[in-house]
Amino acid sequence: MAELTHRPVLLAECLQGLCIRPEGVYVDGTLGRAGHAREVAARLTTGRLIGIDQDQAALDAAPGRFGPLLDRVTLAHRNFREIPQVLDELGIAGVDGILLDLGVSSPQLDDGSRGFSYMQDAPLDMRMDQTQALTAAEVVNTWPEEELRQILSRYGEERYSPRIAAAICRRRDKAPIRTTLELVEIIRSAMPAQALREKQHPAKRSFQALRIAVNDELGAIADTMEAVIPRLNPGGRLCVISFHSLEDRIVKTAMAQAARGCTCPPEFPVCVCGNRPQVRLTPRKPILPSPAELEENPRARSAKLRVCEKC
Repeated sequence: MAELTHRPVLLAECLQGLCIRPEGVYVDGTLGRAGHAREVAARLTTGRLIGIDQDQAALDAAPGRFGPLLDRVTLAHRNFREIPQVLDELGIAGVDGILLDLGVSSPQLDDGSRGFSYMQDAPLDMRMDQTQALTAAEVVNTWPEEELRQILSRYGEERYSPRIAAAICRRRDKAPIRTTLELVEIIRSAMPAQALREKQHPAKRSFQALRIAVNDELGAIADTMEAVIPRLNPGGRLCVISFHSLEDRIVKTAMAQAARGCTCPPEFPVCVCGNRPQVRLTPRKPILPSPAELEENPRARSAKLRVCEKC
């Protein structure tokens, strides 16, 4: 039933932002359950959609989700930071639109065996790409205490990061930490009583931080923003949905820099750097879910869509 009721976030706004041309070439760098991608493909005639995901499970499920639209789609098992390499391999110099939905795919969270959830017991994994070597178990059991503290603080904004990092290191000195619920118990034990009474699950921030670190999520976003703008055709659109401030800050900064052009100091009477804007922000502020969408789809609550157009 979850598959049937899945609602892609900010769908109408993304379709409007992409300004889809039936003969155009578009990239969905985060295919997931193909909710956005299916609607893009449905608007193509002679055009093509390139669907990319680092999770093989998403690609395996894609034929059933696209159905008869699959003949308009090319699938690639890659991280979205590799969009330029995928385009090179396909012999495509430029595309007319790129969509990135930075939210974690619900099936990944729902599959207890993947180790993303602090509600189900499973091996400490958290890899979005099951072929990569680094797992959450390796981070938790081998990374230095100070590095763990920094991860929890920076990526999870966890105010008890020093206590949690120290507790992890004390426990792993006795025996390796192997499962999600074992880690949850360690996190709980490190937090003061008042923190455990808060509405939010005590392990939520720490699990988010570890997931981001394992998958280098913020590094991938920064690399991608720098790499994909040059691959847009003139008039091509880049649409990026983020779900927390760390992601949105990277997207906002990258788009603003690409839209700025001249980098000369303000006191210079004329431009000497020669830089010109690469994109226009369309619009300048992020697009937020409508009240109607928030009522129907609570997952959209923290979503922000930013759009820019290639000059």
